[in-house]
Amino acid sequence: MKRFLVSTLVAFQGALLSCPSTAWAHEPLLITKLADRKVTELPPGPLFWRLENFPTVALAQEAAGPWALVAEADGKAWLFTLGPAGGSTAGGTQVAELGPIPRVVAPQYLLQINEARGAPGSITPVHTHPGSEAFYVLAGETSSHTPAGTQRVAAGHAQAGNGADTPMQVSSSGAADLHSLVMFLVDAHRPFSSPATLP
Repeated sequence: MKRFLVSTLVAFQGALLSCPSTAWAHEPLLITKLADRKVTELPPGPLFWRLENFPTVALAQEAAGPWALVAEADGKAWLFTLGPAGGSTAGGTQVAELGPIPRVVAPQYLLQINEARGAPGSITPVHTHPGSEAFYVLAGETSSHTPAGTQRVAAGHAQAGNGADTPMQVSSSGAADLHSLVMFLVDAHRPFSSPATLP
């Protein structure tokens, strides 16, 4: 965990150097990696993230398939499964299904779950990912500003997000502290996050 936080801060430090000083008038969002796995192929057809709760992490791990990740957040055991719409996992309680998720073509894929926390006004540098990013908000509200506009996602809601290499800046935009789960499908052979600029 410590190594990840250091590498995340280093990556964001590089992004910070490319941003105007006013971009950091607020505190940065705290990003923590909860789970990841690499795969060499993706499920066929349109892709969706399915989020389910299980009574325990052990039961979620037993139920996890080849494109699934298990994490603990908000005092609950979560199973995140990438696959077709309309699926379900025995023993799980579905929380959300979001998609379709933009595909990426790569020799190897990284599936990753992050947790984002921050007080109102907390923000990330402008950055890109080599794949798609999707959000499920547990508390507060998140906003993702891209060249196409700003998407807001309130607590209890999900957003499929953007495709690869889309410049974005994510913030805690509600009246309460943000707590969100962020799902990634990215090219494992490219840097996870890169500095960018918005028009």
